[in-house]
Amino acid sequence: MADQKEIKLFDLHSHWGTKRGYPLRTPEELAQQERTWKSTPKYATEEEMADYFRKNKVRTILDFGFTKNLKIAEAREYHDYALETQRRFPDVIFGHWLQIDPRTGEAGLAELKRCIQAKVGFIGLAIAGASSGFAASDSIYDPFYTFCTEAKVPVLILVGYTGLGAGIRGGKGVKLDLAHPRYLDEVAIRFPDLDIIAGRSAWPWQDEMIAVLLHKPNIWYELHGWSPKYLTDSLKREIPRRLQDRIMFGADYPLFQYERLIADWKSLGYTPEVLEKVFFKNAESFFARLNF
Repeated sequence: MADQKEIKLFDLHSHWGTKRGYPLRTPEELAQQERTWKSTPKYATEEEMADYFRKNKVRTILDFGFTKNLKIAEAREYHDYALETQRRFPDVIFGHWLQIDPRTGEAGLAELKRCIQAKVGFIGLAIAGASSGFAASDSIYDPFYTFCTEAKVPVLILVGYTGLGAGIRGGKGVKLDLAHPRYLDEVAIRFPDLDIIAGRSAWPWQDEMIAVLLHKPNIWYELHGWSPKYLTDSLKREIPRRLQDRIMFGADYPLFQYERLIADWKSLGYTPEVLEKVFFKNAESFFARLNF
């Protein structure tokens, strides 16, 4: 395997390192970062963030995460900030996942369309059922799925355990069951022409996620938010076998740093060919199909 400085990464999901876009918003959430992700909160300027991506040979898709709880007028300001930052650093920011409150209905859908029309790179929709309060298969998302299918825009649906709210009394209202893979199975059936990416390790339902992936070819998988060392044995076993063309790298920067994740992936003993598929080749093939 090439040494670390020669590895390139296509990161399917990370957050913002800037103070304006940082995924953890409150003192309580910031204090949680060391406990849950074993890293220390630290803000970067837009230039510093882009330089860090460039240093690690990364192209990434960024996600604010918190915009799913905002009114459209507020979310629009962050979306414009994202688009402008992407224009400044197109070599490292491939695009953005937008999280939009589904209760905004037509206004939310219009905002997604506006951002796609204004894009300088990739724009896709992300759905976090556990924290939004609606399972991915809820009909409230149907207008979004219909539009994304017609526009040939993929949807990222987050599955499994989330660090958001972990260790906080009541979990900040996050209902873990709403991130079960069975909801992706339902979406894939109802929208067979929609390209779906499952995001995050699906623990504690990892075997169920593997079954859905093997059964539904319109679902792919990216693994942000976890060190690969802590993936389940069944998933580690499938990555170089039946899923080697379906797994894509995700980091969750700034909660994780690329140096750690590269070392942890390399420690699993996969061949250089498998690691290249995970690190960038599968993602490049996926987006080439969609003309991005």
